[in-house]
Amino acid sequence: MKMRLNKKLLVLFTLFSISAALHAQDMNALVMKVKAKLEKVKDYTADGRMKTDVAFIKAPIGRVKVYFKSPDKFKLQRDGGISVLPKGGVSINIGSMIMQTGFVAIDAGMSTVGGTAVRVVKLLPDAEAGEIILSTLYIDETNLLIRKSVTTTRENGTYEMELQYGKYASYGLPDKVLFSFNAKDYKLPKGITLEFDDTDKAVKDKMKGKKGRVEINYTAYTINTGLSDAIFK
Repeated sequence: MKMRLNKKLLVLFTLFSISAALHAQDMNALVMKVKAKLEKVKDYTADGRMKTDVAFIKAPIGRVKVYFKSPDKFKLQRDGGISVLPKGGVSINIGSMIMQTGFVAIDAGMSTVGGTAVRVVKLLPDAEAGEIILSTLYIDETNLLIRKSVTTTRENGTYEMELQYGKYASYGLPDKVLFSFNAKDYKLPKGITLEFDDTDKAVKDKMKGKKGRVEINYTAYTINTGLSDAIFK
């Protein structure tokens, strides 16, 4: 009797293991489909308007121009005014939401973002040496679009992006990006966006417990024109 019970438990465990492995493969396949869609965009130039709200700083809405070249070249230029982004602002580039290589995708169930049903997928890096510790994607499976991402890093805290799509959805490019982060966690790029060093205790105290928020509304994209590397220098 005991032997039969052990055999049944072994069979159940084996079936569970096979099911979990197949489900993991499904999640990896879903992520790779989304990645393949994004990779159709080799480069783009985009015009938009950016609103910045970081702790005690309320910057006016300003025009921006964004440049991207696959796989990871990214540049954002603001037309005057204060621009506050975490060091390594490439994080607001949607291509950076999916790790290039070496990750395991885990199904974390279903949710909704802006009324759209999404599959929640957690990406765990294979190696421990990278900047990203964990990335959570909220994927619109029907349209292969990332509606939201939450990324936890080693040096700059946790970032969150929520994306809204319109006429460029076929390229996986959003019309609107809402980017938020813990203001006290990121390293301020001295002399680039604000005129003080990130070691200033008074600044850190003001930012404690505050959320930073950047909103970009894109008005137009120019896609796959063959941008020069010189633009990003």
